[in-house]
Amino acid sequence: MNILETIRREIDRSSMSRAQISRETGITEGQLHRIMKKNQSLYCETADRLLHYFGYKIIKRQRRVKKGGKRK
Repeated sequence: MNILETIRREIDRSSMSRAQISRETGITEGQLHRIMKKNQSLYCETADRLLHYFGYKIIKRQRRVKKGGKRK
């Protein structure tokens, strides 16, 4: 699942209305509506606000090391 799908899922599952999410995040209802359309994307700043709002944190994983010392 990608970031946009995660955000859409959280908006769908949220007990809050888009109007409330808009007020609490500063993202317009129009932007939220466009995000929910399947063919729309969003800016990184908007994604960052929404991910933070829904309690997500992006964490970089350590890359695995192959046998012989080379990284994948």
